[in-house]
Amino acid sequence: MRYQLTVNQKRFVMMAVCAALLVVAVMSFQIVAQASDGSVDLSGVTNPIIGLIKSILGPLIALVGAVGTIYCVLLGVKFAKAEEPQEREKAKAHLKNAIIGFLLIFILIVALNQALPILETWMTKNM
Repeated sequence: MRYQLTVNQKRFVMMAVCAALLVVAVMSFQIVAQASDGSVDLSGVTNPIIGLIKSILGPLIALVGAVGTIYCVLLGVKFAKAEEPQEREKAKAHLKNAIIGFLLIFILIVALNQALPILETWMTKNM
């Protein structure tokens, strides 16, 4: 039997991949800085990226909260309107998966928001 991911699980995987790519980018900047003799200043590259991430995180939290709320309300209405037990169970599973997915996305965004100053300090100290 082949296992297929739900939409929320796919979103979670995509967020995890994006976070991993961010970590790889930060580590590659550190490797370049260590490989050189210290004369390379990467702040011109890292500062715009960090600024972009900081400016996106606040609105992203609001957007995920708003979209998640609207989507869960619509799924709740679908659950309430379901007349047959199979439809009711299907709607219940969709609602549960949506809540878990949006909660995970929200937690990842908040974790990135909390980890960003730590990563920034780590990068500047190691350059």
